[in-house]
Amino acid sequence: MQGPAVSAAPFAASEPSVDVVLAHLAAVPPALFSLRQSTGKLAVWAAELAVRLMSGQRLLVAGNGGSAAEAQHLTAELVGRFHLDREAFSAISLHAETSALTAIANDYGYDEAFARQVRGHGRPGDILMLLSTSGRSPNLLRAAEAARPMGITTWSLTGPAPNPLAALCDEYVAVEGSNASVQECHLMAVHALCAAFDAEVARLRGPATKGGGTP
Repeated sequence: MQGPAVSAAPFAASEPSVDVVLAHLAAVPPALFSLRQSTGKLAVWAAELAVRLMSGQRLLVAGNGGSAAEAQHLTAELVGRFHLDREAFSAISLHAETSALTAIANDYGYDEAFARQVRGHGRPGDILMLLSTSGRSPNLLRAAEAARPMGITTWSLTGPAPNPLAALCDEYVAVEGSNASVQECHLMAVHALCAAFDAEVARLRGPATKGGGTP
């Protein structure tokens, strides 16, 4: 059975589609406003992350679905670079270890997929950062629980608070909004964190890094 014929003429957006796009974009500013309330916390996180990673600790991150992509974006910026041409830092996306992830999920259940990796990779002084629009994903909650007795600091980027993940973590940044708006703001938070991290690394390294060179 053939589908509807496709016209060669240019498409015109329907009014309902335009309304959907406008509604989606209109939801972003209120969510961004709520993120702006955590500006100071993101700056503190960046400073602490710089000190820890420069001292040899590592950042572990995890998320599900779109939040996994956001978390992996963060580790890419730290192992690679954001603004500065600086040394690489240790940052691991637990969900990107596909063989380990699927083996653990197969043997222990998906709820343990990140917690077991935290127990394997984590060391005292490391930071575990968990991203979730709902703040209720069982595998992230288990990961936060696994980190606590190991001396690992836990941070979370979540949707509206209160939520279970924010309650379990040492510190959190919560964004008010729909899942899509929260996720979009999480990317902005990641970029803001990376920008402040680079600035803090340059400050701690001294004038040698401010021209863009690696000491």
